[in-house]
Amino acid sequence: MSILINKSTRLIVQGITGRDGSFHTKKMLDYGSKVVGGTTPGKGGSEILGMPIFDTVYQAVEKTEANTSIIFVPARFAADAIMEAADAGIKLIVCITEGIPTLDVVKAYRFAQMKGAMMIGPNCPGLITPEESLIGILPGQIFKKGNIGVISRSGTLTYEVVYQLTSSGLGQSTAIGVGGDPVVGLYFRELLEMFQNDPETEAIVMIGEIGGNAEEQAAEYVKKHVTKPVVGFIAGQSAPQGKQMGHAGAIISGSSGTAADKIIALQAAGISVAKEPSEIPVLVKEKLII
Repeated sequence: MSILINKSTRLIVQGITGRDGSFHTKKMLDYGSKVVGGTTPGKGGSEILGMPIFDTVYQAVEKTEANTSIIFVPARFAADAIMEAADAGIKLIVCITEGIPTLDVVKAYRFAQMKGAMMIGPNCPGLITPEESLIGILPGQIFKKGNIGVISRSGTLTYEVVYQLTSSGLGQSTAIGVGGDPVVGLYFRELLEMFQNDPETEAIVMIGEIGGNAEEQAAEYVKKHVTKPVVGFIAGQSAPQGKQMGHAGAIISGSSGTAADKIIALQAAGISVAKEPSEIPVLVKEKLII
């Protein structure tokens, strides 16, 4: 089992003819993802990588029965691309684009919710169900099919943690990079619920970072609703107050959002917190034995 995507997921790429869109489309195809087409306004009727290009998402959905989209369009068009996908009936929208104004994301996310669509990102690496489907820019070769669910605010830390898990013989059911912006789509709480309900996910790894209170909210949810083992890691433990660290959402404001506060909240919920990524596989194995 997995969450969100599997081998039957039918994907379209919004911005498929751009540099990043075409490059990562080939990577997703090579991995085995079922990419069924793409969109670039004005280039409808042509082909790329043997797949049809459409002017609109509406046309792409009608002709290919796509149910998922990935967005590689420039930031100034990305919010409109999210809303177009949702309006066309796409049920899972993965937005890779970074630098989208926060108010544009709020508007697009609310519209997607109204249309019954789920969104991952923006400014995220995407997600993968190993050996079934890769939707995003993740390096597929480091992932291994297994029973550990992974949720992360950080793209590069996702890769580091997954490499550590795979090297220790711990495969993944699905791994999701939720994005590091102040406003994103699916986040810890929703994904924890999905992994809790997935019969083949046996343990969950949460990779958080300073800024906001998402990890504290996730800890409360774990305490009340999650029966599976959860292991956490918080990035930015040495960040000075008021200093933005990498992601737009990774900034400590006032007395909230510190790494120490997050670690205390996670531990209070029974979540084992690693001091560094290499400890995560050890903690997962200890939890699974218990």
